Amino acid sequence: MDKRTLLALGLSMLVLIGWSFFQGDNKGIAPVQPVVSETAETMRPANPVSALPLQQAAGQADVPALFANAGNDVIVETDLVKAVFTTQGATLKYFKLKGYNPDGTDVVLLEEQGVVPSLGIILDGPDKNLPQKLVFEVNTEKLTLSSSGRKTGELVFSYNNQGVKLIKKFLFYNDDYKIDIVVDAANIPNFSIPLGTDFGISNKSSSQHVGPLYLTDTDREEFDEDLTESETFTGNIKWIAQEDAYFAAALIPLTSFPEGVKVWKDEKSAEIAIKLTPAKHEFTLYAGPKEYDRLEAMGHGLEYLVNFGFFTVVALPLFLLLKFFYSYLGNYGWAIIVLTIVVRIPFIPILHKSQKSMKKMTKIQPLMAELKVKYKDDAAKLQKEMMGIYKKHKVNPIGGCLPMFLQVPVFIALFAMLQTAIELRGAPFMFWITDLASADPIYVLPITMGLTMLIQQKMTPTTMDPKQAKMMLMMPIVFTFMFLSFSSGLVLYWLVNNILGIIQQHFVNKQPD
Repeated sequence: MDKRTLLALGLSMLVLIGWSFFQGDNKGIAPVQPVVSETAETMRPANPVSALPLQQAAGQADVPALFANAGNDVIVETDLVKAVFTTQGATLKYFKLKGYNPDGTDVVLLEEQGVVPSLGIILDGPDKNLPQKLVFEVNTEKLTLSSSGRKTGELVFSYNNQGVKLIKKFLFYNDDYKIDIVVDAANIPNFSIPLGTDFGISNKSSSQHVGPLYLTDTDREEFDEDLTESETFTGNIKWIAQEDAYFAAALIPLTSFPEGVKVWKDEKSAEIAIKLTPAKHEFTLYAGPKEYDRLEAMGHGLEYLVNFGFFTVVALPLFLLLKFFYSYLGNYGWAIIVLTIVVRIPFIPILHKSQKSMKKMTKIQPLMAELKVKYKDDAAKLQKEMMGIYKKHKVNPIGGCLPMFLQVPVFIALFAMLQTAIELRGAPFMFWITDLASADPIYVLPITMGLTMLIQQKMTPTTMDPKQAKMMLMMPIVFTFMFLSFSSGLVLYWLVNNILGIIQQHFVNKQPD
């Protein structure tokens, strides 16, 4: 039984730490080298070329080289974002969030145009990339919004030649990360609107999902660079998106899906697009942080961009409770401490019973040792006599393991929630802890957590033999080294939980036998 208890404890800890990594196992997409810079805003082609009619160009095997870099850049700036479009294809070249990082630096969600230009038009058939070669007319070369000036502004790209009509309208809001889009197409084949290579991805190094996904009803369907073939999906699809741990770009259709969503592999990236027929289509584009309240307020199930993993049903209420405490305390560090206390309260009776059971187990060990000697050659008789002693002394041999397994879903949910919530990104606690989403820079929290784990282990009665007890002494050391790289918010939760465990164990140990 001692070996089984040790094994159960080890497996529980392994599951707790490893679950979130297996849930979000992602190799990442190979990074590309940025080629768009701030100076690109003022660059103009030396020899602008007017767009050829779509039908005329569609009949050519190769698009003329004159189309290369023929478009002009169009700059959009608000208080929140900066975007660079090009009139060639009316596509997005560059997109950043202004000063969103904790240190005040920008977050770039599109560094450059990749293999698939963002928000372009991909035709069905052999001339699929032709619209990206056409040069559109635009209503302005620069659109600037601010809190003291224009609050909204529209960017309109148009191509109209020999009956072919392509119009893209982008409505920007100064105080929001959403962009309203209208695409009006006539006399062209069926087409798709892609998010474009890497748009919405600021950091590819993440244990969580990185790449395209879509939402159907309430189910997330994720893809990455391991995608092997092109697929088309239909159904009640709410949106398509590309995401990393904290940011995303999502395209929400406001009109029906004629054909659905297409995903495919293009070089090293997985791509995603909405399939459409020639008509007028309306969308909302969201490109920004995965803040739960902001996403939920937009509707369309956009809050499902925030993914807490398998135990979301537990993690989401805990996250909402954390935000509730924060609304009163104004500090996520203290909110985590209060949340830890509140989460532990329902387990106090169970843990108390478990701790008493373990204490009784240590008291009957001499009797158990005698039985093992007396019935060493009769396993059946030994088992019967042991169960008799358990019953007589009212001891549950698995009582010490059950509370641990009951807490595992809560631990995993908290682990995922504290690792995922962008609200903790850059959130200070006190003293040297200036970012609860980052590791403790001087390792005070993880080392203190390891010490409290060791103290709690020393205080807990055990039935293990000396060799097993020495093995268990390695657990605080192992956990300390693992937690050195974990977020401060997660380590703070574990530290407070250990302190509460020490307090409860102290009162159990002081009770008479």
